[in-house]
Amino acid sequence: MTATPTVNHGRVLAAELFGTAVLIIGGPGTAILAPGVGLLGISLAFGLSLMAMVYVIGPVSGCHINPAVTLALFVSRRVTGTHAVFAVIGQLIGAIAGAAIVFGIANGQVDFERGQFAANLWSGQYFGLGATIVVEVILTALLVVVVLAASTDGRIPHGMGGLVVGFTLTLIHLISIPVDNTSVNPARSIATALFANPDTGALEQLWAFVVFPLVGAIVGVIIWLVIDDSKVEDTLLAEIPGVTEARDAIDRVSDDAVGAVEDALD
Repeated sequence: MTATPTVNHGRVLAAELFGTAVLIIGGPGTAILAPGVGLLGISLAFGLSLMAMVYVIGPVSGCHINPAVTLALFVSRRVTGTHAVFAVIGQLIGAIAGAAIVFGIANGQVDFERGQFAANLWSGQYFGLGATIVVEVILTALLVVVVLAASTDGRIPHGMGGLVVGFTLTLIHLISIPVDNTSVNPARSIATALFANPDTGALEQLWAFVVFPLVGAIVGVIIWLVIDDSKVEDTLLAEIPGVTEARDAIDRVSDDAVGAVEDALD
């Protein structure tokens, strides 16, 4: 899920637009048009949509179709700033276009009421803002770690990255649809909130589903640095004052702790 060495940014925008539209039609579209499939069916719809797009547009744009993933790949220096900007523009346009298509289809029902329109919320039947913050940060971090693994040579068998990432997104939705209807993707949240009934509060609560997935993206990069051979210096995090020094201090403490345990076991 990384960009090819020679990148046509117009194609990146087009690919991310198309892929994100497919994700919205497949994921929220299933929740709105076929709610009878239930939690498992909706979760699979999100995962299968992402899985298919990895193989279709992955070679063109990297198949981020999520601003949080793009942020993580940019911070990890996997994509350039220009690539990231074009990708996010495509994602936002594609998400809104996908939501508009779903809205148009749903209007074919005589008794259609847009209601929540699969938007993300923490109020009402959901688990509250605190739980929303936790799941959005942790589960976005999980998605980012899997994406970084899939885009690192040798981590995942060739050709299997799409399956792994797709099923990860399915798992994320199985966990968190009951909590806040699952975002982990600001573009998905923005698009559905724009079409939701204003009375639901989707627009008022949208900020959380933009901010905390982006925070989760950075957390995911940090987790990846802990479990992989990558170095802080290989990422944009090294430009933040004190980060490298903090890393060195943590390394010393962890090395001393591991050494002490090994000595105790000998």
